[in-house]
Formats: sequence, C-alpha cells, structure tokens
Amino acid sequence: MASPEITLEAVASVTQIPKADWDACANPSAGKDAAESYNPFIAYDFFHSLETSKSASPRAGWSARHLVAKQGDKIVGIVPCYLKSHSQGEYVFDHGWADAYERAGGRYYPKLQAAVPFTPATGRRLLVRGGENHKTVSAALANGLIGLCGVMEASSVHVTFAPKDEAELLVKHGYLLRTDRQFHFENQNYATFDDFLATLASRHRKAIRRERRDALANGITIHHLTGDDITEDAWDAFFAFYMETGSRKWGRPYLNRTFFSLVGETMRDRVLLVMAKRNGRWIAGAINFIGSDTLFGRNWGAIEHHPFLHFEVCYYQAIDFAIARGLRCVEAGAQGEHKIDRGYLPKTTYSAHFLADPALRRAVAQYLEQERSYVAHAVRELTDAGPFRKALPPDEGCA
Repeated sequence: MASPEITLEAVASVTQIPKADWDACANPSAGKDAAESYNPFIAYDFFHSLETSKSASPRAGWSARHLVAKQGDKIVGIVPCYLKSHSQGEYVFDHGWADAYERAGGRYYPKLQAAVPFTPATGRRLLVRGGENHKTVSAALANGLIGLCGVMEASSVHVTFAPKDEAELLVKHGYLLRTDRQFHFENQNYATFDDFLATLASRHRKAIRRERRDALANGITIHHLTGDDITEDAWDAFFAFYMETGSRKWGRPYLNRTFFSLVGETMRDRVLLVMAKRNGRWIAGAINFIGSDTLFGRNWGAIEHHPFLHFEVCYYQAIDFAIARGLRCVEAGAQGEHKIDRGYLPKTTYSAHFLADPALRRAVAQYLEQERSYVAHAVRELTDAGPFRKALPPDEGCA
C-alpha cells in the first residue's frame, strides 16, 4: 500500500506542534534518556523557552513560521523557521546583500530564516522523524521552504548553521552554498587537561598555564553549576553579567530574564553554568549547553574584569568539563581567532540560501564563490598556525 502524500503547512508557534512529535523529528536517535545523538538547540524545550519568553517573537522581529510535513495525520518532518523583518541575531551576515538590493529598488524584508534564533551552532535544520524516508521528507521540506517564500512574499530563504550534508542537499534543490568558520576544541581522548597541554608546543603550553594561574590570582574560585545546583539566585547573577557585557558589546542583548528561568526549568540537566566568585559574590559566568558528544559554549558576562578570566571561564573550563565527561568537542561560538592559541582550531560552517530574484541570485552567487575560496584558504592557513606540536586532521569538525 502506497504511503500517503506529504502535505505541508506553516504554524505560528512551536506550541502548535506537540512536543513528542517535535522531539521525534529533532533528536530521533536520542532515546528515552536523550543520551545519544542529542543536540539541545533543536529540542522542543529550547524553542519553547525562546518563544514563550518572547525573546524570539513578532515584536522582536522573529515571527514563527515553522514548516511541518505530514503524511496523513502523522508529522514526519519540521523546519524551525521564522519570518524576519531584519537581519539581527543570526551570525551569518547578509546586511550587504540587503543594502545592495534595496539600493537597487528591491525589497529584501521580510525574509525567511530557517535557524535557531541567537544561536550560532551547527545542527540539523531539516528535522525528519526517525524511521521515515529521510531523502523524500528532506526534499519535501527543502522545496516547501521555497514555496513558503512565495506565499509569504519574502525575498529569500536562509538556512543557517546546517550540517555539510544538509547544505549540499539544499544546493541540489536550488539554494546557494555559503561557508564561514568557527573555532572548536576536539578531544583526542585526553584523560586530563595536562594530557591536552602535552600536545602543544612549549610556548603555548607555558602561556596557557600562566593565563590559568593569573586568572585566579585575586582570590577567584570557579564553580560548575548544573541540574538542581542552578538556582534562581544563580540565574539572577548570570543575567546581570549577560546584560552588562551584552550591552557593551552589542547594544541590546537578545535574551531576556524569563528565557533563562525557562531553560533552567526544562533543560537543567543540559545546562552548565561556569561561575566565578570573589569575596563571597559571583562576578562572572558563562552558560554552556550539553549535547551527547559536544559542549556548546554560548554567552559570557562579567561585572568585574580580571586578566585572562574570560579565557578561563569560557575556554579552559569548557575543555576541562569536556575531558571529564568524555565529550568529543567544544564549540565555543562565533568569531575569535584568539581561540587558536588556546587549542581551538578553525572548522568550516555551512549555510544555504535561496534568493527569489534572479538578478540578486546571480550577484550573490558570484560573491559566494569568491567567499568560499577565501574561507577554505583561511581555514588551512589558520590550522597550520595552530599551537599543536603535531598537526591534527584538518577541518573534520565536530558535528
């Protein structure tokens, strides 16, 4: 008996999709305890926290249009997707495209963004339920996004921080491929942090030891909080750090206080707060999310500034935690060539873009061809400049 035809619809909130169906598509191999192949950022609870807190909301310029594929009454695929009125909070910058198109008389906004808001971390975007025909459902979702672009009268579709194989599939359906780079730590089965240090050239090894020592020189202690250890008081302190540092760096932090309480309630065992304390009070911290084999570093902030404390809290403590937990990778977020000297090597990231206007598409395609060449060269060059005594395999990534 033939399978029912795949039908597509867009919904305006994650709450319109049952949690069990979303997670069966997002993390289909995770099992009951979510211990295998689990990505926290594509889980229902993460999107629910973003949207319920109104961090990602129409007022903020993020109007949910999650694309849902069904066979009969069964949800077989989902794309987390938003109709955007700006290009903020995406970390794959298309401001130049927008400016050029609008100077030429076009209308770039609204656009469709298939992404996790405010989260520059690689993960699947074409979410297919386990046991389904992955190729067929993925193709329906890829084409469905283009159809949704037309229905919404959007200029474009942007699928950002997708895995390489997913980005390449989208290219086969008419999207343009874009690359960029991040810096990740790869755990080479180290037993201790000292095992990791032993793989570095002497000057890098000495520099890291000095930085770790100096970071704690003023009586600072470091604490790992996860699960029930993360109290509302700890969230209050962390949010103060986030707001202080975010306001200085970006002008307007994206996440509100309610968001952190919600992820603390629903994802507490997947959250790691690395907090620094001095003279009995919290002074700095970083939030991380724990996947099945990856620690994802996200936001950092401080109300006191001490030499190298940022490196200790964000980078070295993340490596310590990953080694202790047997995690394969630390993804430390966007940007930052300074991470190379601290054991984080460049890895290519991928996105796919559909542009409805043929003229804009031709111009962007030429630009992306040159950009991909530049990124590939930069990844090779930065890898060669890494701190390791013996070169690691280039650009294999952690995903």
